[in-house]
Amino acid sequence: MTEPDLNLLIALAPLLAERSVAGAARRLGLSASAMSRTLGRLREATGDPLLVRAGRNMVLTPYAEEIRERTHHVLAEARAVLSPSKAELDLTTLDRTFTLRANDGFVEAFGAALIAAAVKAAPRVRLRFAPKPEKSDRPLREGLVDLEIGVLGEMGPEIRLQALFRDRFIGVVRKGHTLENRREITAQDYAACDHVVATRSGKASGPVDEALAELGLQRNIAAVVSSFHSALAVARGSDLVALVPASFLNYLSEEGTAASFYAFELPVKTQSITVSQMWHPRSEVDSAHRWLRQLVHATLVNGSATT
Repeated sequence: MTEPDLNLLIALAPLLAERSVAGAARRLGLSASAMSRTLGRLREATGDPLLVRAGRNMVLTPYAEEIRERTHHVLAEARAVLSPSKAELDLTTLDRTFTLRANDGFVEAFGAALIAAAVKAAPRVRLRFAPKPEKSDRPLREGLVDLEIGVLGEMGPEIRLQALFRDRFIGVVRKGHTLENRREITAQDYAACDHVVATRSGKASGPVDEALAELGLQRNIAAVVSSFHSALAVARGSDLVALVPASFLNYLSEEGTAASFYAFELPVKTQSITVSQMWHPRSEVDSAHRWLRQLVHATLVNGSATT
């Protein structure tokens, strides 16, 4: 019986992940023509087209969608079996790039501290912070990132998780704002102001609006921006009220820019948020990845704003 060429798995995984011959070729360091020939061999081996054209793009066939995640797991398991890491981890010689997926606010607040801690312990390690346009476990499942940092969202049941710190949202206005002179900011005072909201999804309303609605109140959201830093920039130059995590304001205090703002506790009750680090089980026993998780935990637990 002819054995299948298991080397084809190395090409199949990036093809299914990228949904593109050119993208898979770049990931494997091959030419587009070589990758195209490999796709032909994969089609012959599986008896399925795998990738088919849909307009200007390529899409996966139903069979390719079915085996996409399984292919990645099989390849990861095969690599683990054939190259188990038994040597003691030497941080002085560890030469590796770790990709952390986090939003801009996290990078601004904690990026410098994490980089400094990593360089001090492992001089040849590089931290790459990837953008986080949406909450998804796809980058973890497909091995595109090493750690996802943020609030638990639509993550698969296999994703590992460790809580880092608890945070809460606070209101922020410019110095000299009328709210600064209030002995007590009521929900009515808060709702009467215009607001700027930071969101990646474009959805402006959230738990604060739900809490206000229970009191029969509604705030006017005058502006929507993509980051907390942008929200504060708008608040600094206007009478709009910004909503930011307390940990982010602590970061501004450390860099000396918080003096231009007045921060206050929200006059409505909202749940605190738990910021966690998440990773795929394939990295669970990897000694270098374990060190990274310990580094992130130690740095953030010691330097975060907890509630």
